[in-house]
Amino acid sequence: MPENQHQDPFEERLTAALRDTGGDFRADGTALVAGGRTRGRRALTRRRAGVLGGVAGVALVGVGGAMLLPSGDSSGPDRSTVASGATARPSASAAPSPVSGDALLQSLKELLPKGEFSQEDARGSDEKQGPYAYAVYDDGEGAAALSMGLGRVEPGDQARQLTECPDETFAPHDACDSSRLPDGSLLRLFQGYEYPDRRVDTKLWSADLVTSEGQHISLSEWNSPAQKGAPISREDPPLSTAQLKEVVTADVWRRVVDAMPVEPEPSGSATPEYAPPEASGEGISETLTGLLPENLDVVRQGGQDGGFSYVVVDDGSGGSLVQVNVQHGMGDVAGQLYGSGETLPDGTRVAVRQGTGDDRVAGVLMWTVDTMRPGDDGFRVVISAFNNDAAHARPTRESPALSIDQLREIALSPEWEKLR
Repeated sequence: MPENQHQDPFEERLTAALRDTGGDFRADGTALVAGGRTRGRRALTRRRAGVLGGVAGVALVGVGGAMLLPSGDSSGPDRSTVASGATARPSASAAPSPVSGDALLQSLKELLPKGEFSQEDARGSDEKQGPYAYAVYDDGEGAAALSMGLGRVEPGDQARQLTECPDETFAPHDACDSSRLPDGSLLRLFQGYEYPDRRVDTKLWSADLVTSEGQHISLSEWNSPAQKGAPISREDPPLSTAQLKEVVTADVWRRVVDAMPVEPEPSGSATPEYAPPEASGEGISETLTGLLPENLDVVRQGGQDGGFSYVVVDDGSGGSLVQVNVQHGMGDVAGQLYGSGETLPDGTRVAVRQGTGDDRVAGVLMWTVDTMRPGDDGFRVVISAFNNDAAHARPTRESPALSIDQLREIALSPEWEKLR
């Protein structure tokens, strides 16, 4: 495998999603580790219950390690399931013969315009890490890295997450289109950048297709012979969005996914562990905007079910990003999160953090008030304010629009109790 190519495309899809929608945006390390661990356990619970959305759809790690989605409440395709009653788990007896890595790579080459290929690598449908293909492709205009990954996802929310356009507040991009095809498949065509903060102008264009049967085909391309660490070799990646669509919608990829081994269903009929509820993005947004000081105008807002919402506010001195995470079931890591904080007379735990908001953008500040109510449900409300109006943006003001005292008042408001 070439030294500078990506690794597993599914591992990369997670890291790319995190990166593209704010993974580099500064968050508190202790909170990330503690929150992420608990979130992971809850994810396992939901997976056992059969209702988990895939990690490939996540986009932003919030202050508490919450895995959050990229889009606003109104963007993206229709929020109904891809196909009512569809399943991403085909019958083992119906699985076709395995497809080799060489055959997969050859199929990709045949779908591309004429050009030269180098640094090729691929895995077949029967390999444990899943099928993928990689090559450096040159159509005469400059070498460009191409990577294709294939797999299965659950229809419904997981498919929607993978094919929604990201929120530009966290993932600046040039263009994105999310649509439903006549056969019921969901398709996202994305034109953005390898680094959201644009510290290097490496472009990343991609296409993600999720069929009504849960087959996921993803193709990414760069205007450089490597995802990272190589000079830009051309103005744009080689394939237009129309060509990306043509490649990912080819029937051959659905046959490759169908040829993947089917994992056996878990044995036994044990009752799934309790999965704590998750607050809706709409509920968080409504609560947050109702608690803001009257001198602040809300100029932009968004969020996602799963416990996350944000607003961009302006008091006349410049835009300021304010984001909120609402989580349940975090009591077992309270010691890590609030060890150096305070405990109020009613048992509420409070931690305050003031620091930099983005290591790569000079002058960005992040002020956070992190709270956990007493009780067995581990109910946590975390609010952060920045002195810029979008992730990776330059400062728009000297300090965040909300003071620590105002953040504290909002985070401790009894209004959050309605989301418990």
